[in-house]
Amino acid sequence: MYKIIGQTLKNMPWEERPKDHKDPVWRYSKNPLIGRNPVSGIARIFNSAVVPFKDRFVGVFRAEDTATLPHLRLGWSQDGFKWTFDELPVPLKDSNGDSWLPHYAYDPRLVEIDHTYHVIWCTDFYGPTIGLARTADFVTFERLENAFLPFNRNGVLFPRKINGTYRMLSRPSDSGHTPFGDIFLSESPDLVHWGRHRHVMERGGSGWWQNLKIGSGPAPIETDQGWLLLYHGVTQTCSGYIYSMGAALLDLDEPSKVLYRSRVYCLTPELDYETIGFVPNVVFPCAALCDASSGRIAIYYGAADTTIALAFTHVDDIINFIINNHESIGRDGSASK
Repeated sequence: MYKIIGQTLKNMPWEERPKDHKDPVWRYSKNPLIGRNPVSGIARIFNSAVVPFKDRFVGVFRAEDTATLPHLRLGWSQDGFKWTFDELPVPLKDSNGDSWLPHYAYDPRLVEIDHTYHVIWCTDFYGPTIGLARTADFVTFERLENAFLPFNRNGVLFPRKINGTYRMLSRPSDSGHTPFGDIFLSESPDLVHWGRHRHVMERGGSGWWQNLKIGSGPAPIETDQGWLLLYHGVTQTCSGYIYSMGAALLDLDEPSKVLYRSRVYCLTPELDYETIGFVPNVVFPCAALCDASSGRIAIYYGAADTTIALAFTHVDDIINFIINNHESIGRDGSASK
């Protein structure tokens, strides 16, 4: 019924929907993909980004060492399920060609635009803000200027220019754990100068699952119905934060305009690897692989800030879910079906 606008990716990781499963998103039966202490000196790998590259898959991963400091680490896979990792952090170089390593780097996204791969992550600049780098071969990485002033998180580039300019979603924040947050859109002619900031979505809605803050997940997926945005919504309970995944459709030509937004989550922490870990009760989507020929979508998400898991959906399932469960959000956070 609906179409993904993009490339054919027939070798993407996939598992069919379980029998009698009615929800729009289903989990990989052999989750999690990567366990604790996956390589020497690394305690956890989670909240990471994956793209197809030549005849295999490459990822920029959030790796936390045993000092609990996150950095970016490359990973490689033939099938998208089993991963090996480089021994050293991503080799970033500044505009002078000198090696550059941020004090911390976490929650990366990875987006191909015009045959160049762009890494977007939360970096250290007198507080968290959005770092940028690009590469053509995953050997040499050029660090670009930070996109914004601190404090900001969850920077996500769109996978193509829109009306001749780059667009990025982000969530302005405070210096702490960000107990608030809406999603905004910014525009740039060159990936250096950012402006024309627009509000996209605010926290809240008819359910409490996203009443504290929201943040963009994978790079938006272009469909014939609009940009498909998977995002995380957070609520605070008596026992702490809970991160779930929601979905929305944005206008193709003006993506600050929300066409539909789901009033209910499509994935929430339920299984042990999502509810038990370094930070319990976290489902945090960061990457999606898509096959335009079949409509299949594979979603990589961080689970409990401890490991990486995989879920699946079909473009028809997720768009019908959004439309059939949509709401409109007012300035005061109220919602109506």
